Amino acid sequence: MKKLNLKRIMTVCLLLCVATVTHAQGTDNGTDFMRSHGRIYVVIAVILTILTGIILYLVRLERKISKLEKGN
Repeated sequence: MKKLNLKRIMTVCLLLCVATVTHAQGTDNGTDFMRSHGRIYVVIAVILTILTGIILYLVRLERKISKLEKGN
């Protein structure tokens, strides 16, 4: 099994986040409504919180797997 490349995963997550924000800015219907009421910032905060949690989980999991592969 190939070793998990953390830099690659973080790069993909960052690109997905940027693509999501860019796509959301391209539509006028929902984002103008959300931006006018200040809710777009809540949506972005939730997305960033979820992505940060996933990245931290993957880092922790990678460290545990590396430790198990070394055999303590």
